[in-house]
Amino acid sequence: MRPLSFLSKLMIFTFAISTLPVLFIGSFSYLTSTKEIQKNVNQSKMELISQINSNVERKLTTVNQTLNQVVNSSVLKRALDSPLNESDFKLYNDLRNEIRNMQSFDTKLEDVVLLNTQQNWMIKNSGLYRLDSYKDQDQLISLLENSDSNSWVLTPSSWYYSEESVGASKCSYSISLIKKLPTNKLHKYGLALANIPACTLQGDVYSDSQPLDDIIILDEHSRILLHPDASLVGMPLEDSGFIDGSKLSLQAGNSGQFTTTINKKEYSVSFLRSQLNGWVYLSVTSIASLTKESNKIGLFTFYICAIMLLISVLLAWIGSRRMYTPIERLLNQLGQRKPGLRARHANEFQVIGEQLHHLFQSKSQLEREINQHIRQVRTFSLSQAYQGNYKKSELHTKLEQFGYGRQLQDWKTMAVITLSIDSYENSAYEKEDLNLLLFATHNMIEELVSPDNRFTPVIMDPFIVTLIGNTEEDELAFHRWLYALTEQLQQEINRCLKLQVSIGLSLPFHCFHKIPIAYKEGIEALKYRIKLGTGVIIQFENLNSGMHYLKLNYPNHKENDLMDAIKLAETDKAKELVRSLFASIFSQELSPQEYQIPLTRLLNNLLIMMQESGIGLNQIYHANGSLFEELLELPTVAEIEDWFWSVIINPLIKIFNSRQNAQYQNISEKIIDLVQHYYDTDLTLEECASRLHYNANYISSIFRKETQSYFSEYLTMYRFKMAKKWLEETDMPVKDIAARLRYNNSQNFIRSFRKQEGMTPGQYRELHGGSKHTDFLDEIAE
Repeated sequence: MRPLSFLSKLMIFTFAISTLPVLFIGSFSYLTSTKEIQKNVNQSKMELISQINSNVERKLTTVNQTLNQVVNSSVLKRALDSPLNESDFKLYNDLRNEIRNMQSFDTKLEDVVLLNTQQNWMIKNSGLYRLDSYKDQDQLISLLENSDSNSWVLTPSSWYYSEESVGASKCSYSISLIKKLPTNKLHKYGLALANIPACTLQGDVYSDSQPLDDIIILDEHSRILLHPDASLVGMPLEDSGFIDGSKLSLQAGNSGQFTTTINKKEYSVSFLRSQLNGWVYLSVTSIASLTKESNKIGLFTFYICAIMLLISVLLAWIGSRRMYTPIERLLNQLGQRKPGLRARHANEFQVIGEQLHHLFQSKSQLEREINQHIRQVRTFSLSQAYQGNYKKSELHTKLEQFGYGRQLQDWKTMAVITLSIDSYENSAYEKEDLNLLLFATHNMIEELVSPDNRFTPVIMDPFIVTLIGNTEEDELAFHRWLYALTEQLQQEINRCLKLQVSIGLSLPFHCFHKIPIAYKEGIEALKYRIKLGTGVIIQFENLNSGMHYLKLNYPNHKENDLMDAIKLAETDKAKELVRSLFASIFSQELSPQEYQIPLTRLLNNLLIMMQESGIGLNQIYHANGSLFEELLELPTVAEIEDWFWSVIINPLIKIFNSRQNAQYQNISEKIIDLVQHYYDTDLTLEECASRLHYNANYISSIFRKETQSYFSEYLTMYRFKMAKKWLEETDMPVKDIAARLRYNNSQNFIRSFRKQEGMTPGQYRELHGGSKHTDFLDEIAE
């Protein structure tokens, strides 16, 4: 079977993965929209029953307030103490007016009933009655047994109509607000009932509901107060068969939704429990009506996904072709073609991998060699730091470069320890084993001391040196910790290697730039083994009265920079370095005699540099006396600085400047000679530098300074000069001229020549009288 190309695999893969997002997005959109519809419907149901609850409770609250006005009125209080016979007509009339004021269109009150068991009377819309002669007196009096003095109850409407008006009520049940009378006494013997026909609420409730909704209201005893089927009003919810009452009773909280089955159909029920009177408001919606909307969305989603799928497949095909283009170009550059790949059953990446394998092998080998030398470089850098060969800013940079950044931040107190093997007497070792023993001791220090508290130990014959530090700021506590650590080191080395070692401790310090001073203190401490014997731990503070090792902080780096500036004849830079160097020397607190040390050192180093450069003393100093004596007689800093500049440094700069001018001219002439002889080879600046035994950057700056042009520009200019000469004097074809001048092809040469001269090589040859036949061939090549 013929193997598939990478392009075919890429197309198949992109075709496959392009369908997954579309299918995922389509399914996700459908499910999300369905859930969102259900969520929005449930939310709208909750808002609906919340609105209905608010409307109903507003009416109930209004009724309650108006009835409170009646029961607390002075008219009713007087009436409760009166038998209300013919002589009390005025009192009766006033009481009737109070009742009529409560009955308004907004409250939907149909009747307000007052009864007094003590005075044996009852008042309602139809008039005044004797309670003992009223046919439903027992049912009405039973309401006094209700434990609440103020409550809403569902009662039959027939209780409130006399025999003359039986059937006058439109509703079988009334929602009655009952208040026991008198309100200000413990003994209750009367009732005030405000009756709202249950069916009058139905018009308000169902006018707000949606066509798909069935709104049901239950009282606190789960009896139906309101129902689309008026015949079920007054029945317990469990007996209605419309909703499973046990499911509702299991619902926690004052609101929520659940699903139930009614007549083998699924319904969504939203409920809300009233905080006012404990009524439950239900909204019942058919789930089948909701899924119709979801089906519409599903169909729309299907069409969109089908379109997206077609677009994805098209983009996958186009994208695969485009992504394969770089691979095809790379194969063409490698000289490979797809038929050849199929013939040897190899894919494109296998071929590319084979071509690059050698390059990766070389890279890996180089990385291994670099990693092998990192430890050596780190050790060398640390040894340079101990010897004070880094500037303060350079020291921090070097330490961070080799992974000591955390120590630079965390360490508060440090000390340098220097360890030396005392002797080989009475041991199994010989002098030839010294390097091996130092290496073993070095490894033991690395194992016994945590890397968080040390730098990498460095072998600086015949010592092992390391920097120890921690976060302790108290020098006394640090000293105790360090001494215990060195005792442990000494004991473990003695136990494992059967060797006696001595350890020198520097004074504690807090700044990393004091490492060179501490190193000298550790070395100085070990010198006292001549008095103290072997196998000791020597603290520098016991040798120097607790003072740090005296170090004249001579600015080596500034002196080196000054020497370089003198040799390069950089006058301004040298003058600035002289000022900086003398500022560093005289910033130290030294005695006048001690200042002579760095000054004579500077003078001596300048004279050594002068002698090594082949400059005689008589070239800069023409007096008969001694330079050192003349220097020591100068009384002020300004005179000393001026003396160094005028007598030593400036004359040296002038000598080096004259030498450089001659040397620069000589170097430039040699480079020009190389260009004129080797212009028709792959001549480079690096090759010139190698032939002249100079650094490439150095001769580049000299050549530009002398000729005012870069080496590459000069080489190109000379090659064009030779090209014009050949075009004028010979019949050499343009392509041969291009090849001789090291152009990859004649077209590059023609473009460069046209850019330089404003015409093609053929036009130039024709203009200057060259061979017409040759020019014609050259123009074809152009």
